[in-house]
Amino acid sequence: MKIVENVNRLGTEAAFKVFAEAKKLEKEGKEIIHLNLGQPDFKTSNHIVDATIKALKDGHHGYVLPQGTIECREAVSRKIKSLYNADISSERIVIMPGGKPTMYYAITLFGEPGTEIIYPDPGFPIYESMINYTGAKAVPINMLENKDFSINPEKILSLINKNTRLIILNNPNNPTGAFTEKNKIDQLAEGLKNFPHVAILSDEIYSRQIFDGKKMPTFFNYPDLYDRLIILDGWSKTYSMTGWRLGWGVWPEKLIEHVVKFCINNHACVNAAVQFGGIAALDGPENELNTMLEKFALRRKLIVDGLNNLKGVECSLPGGAFYAFPNIKGTGMTGEEFTRKCLHEAGVAVVQGRAFGKLAEDYVRFSFAASRENITKALEKISKILQ
Repeated sequence: MKIVENVNRLGTEAAFKVFAEAKKLEKEGKEIIHLNLGQPDFKTSNHIVDATIKALKDGHHGYVLPQGTIECREAVSRKIKSLYNADISSERIVIMPGGKPTMYYAITLFGEPGTEIIYPDPGFPIYESMINYTGAKAVPINMLENKDFSINPEKILSLINKNTRLIILNNPNNPTGAFTEKNKIDQLAEGLKNFPHVAILSDEIYSRQIFDGKKMPTFFNYPDLYDRLIILDGWSKTYSMTGWRLGWGVWPEKLIEHVVKFCINNHACVNAAVQFGGIAALDGPENELNTMLEKFALRRKLIVDGLNNLKGVECSLPGGAFYAFPNIKGTGMTGEEFTRKCLHEAGVAVVQGRAFGKLAEDYVRFSFAASRENITKALEKISKILQ
């Protein structure tokens, strides 16, 4: 049996590999503290669950439009308006089963041999994986140049050439937790006007997890780029709905037909009842979101202070998301060695930086989507194995 060659270029997500290994150890009776997963540890709000149950009981069991129900897309449009004062037609919105399909379709639309796609390194591993799959050249943005891991607009613009088809940006960033402020995004957006042949994919999935009272510098602020701008967002991180598999993409009008065809050929449509839950999330109260962010802020301080007290570890303060990304070079170990030691000797699951790109060999990602008690306990356990 012979399969196509490009399948061998697909990567994976190390976080799931670590998760599987940790689960195996737990089954053998070992206690594991999970600081590896990129998902909130809070339950989905009751009003969202109730709306979904009601939809099921009301008989919403069939197919719906491949781009999402009209009602769900209109709810997304309303939310974008309320958050960013941007008027986005529901016709440009496609509801997806999570965030990854938007990445997959965008990269597939623009990537082919002879083209280049610029992406953040370290960054979400599916970016590079899918670029390689298409045969395009993956051109990394070095996210480690600045101490706060924020982007360098001039450096990004310097990477563009006639073969560049797409730039992928992620703010706040996974895995670093970096938050790039509006002045730099303004500079980048202005510079991109000089390269009308380049499309932009702005991954804004952590847009509601920003600390210190700062606001999201969304690409919705730049209408001049709308004809080549794709924005990825969704419910997973904001509303603690990772397992619901519900996201959205905002696309240029001229790409909608192609994206809908992708949907039809791939997943047909997103679960009907789940979209009712999505509407309830967008239109409902946000007090639990605010509480979640407050708790994340406290955990952020706890984990960063604790990491900086570990022998050989240095960690900057993340501006968004729920990740800390310390440099562990001072321990004398690589990221891979450090994470293996943490898992098998300390019983703490974390993810090596190399899983997020070639440039992060000396880094490790810690998720602080865990209780303060577990974070404290994990840090104590790691401290003992580093002595």
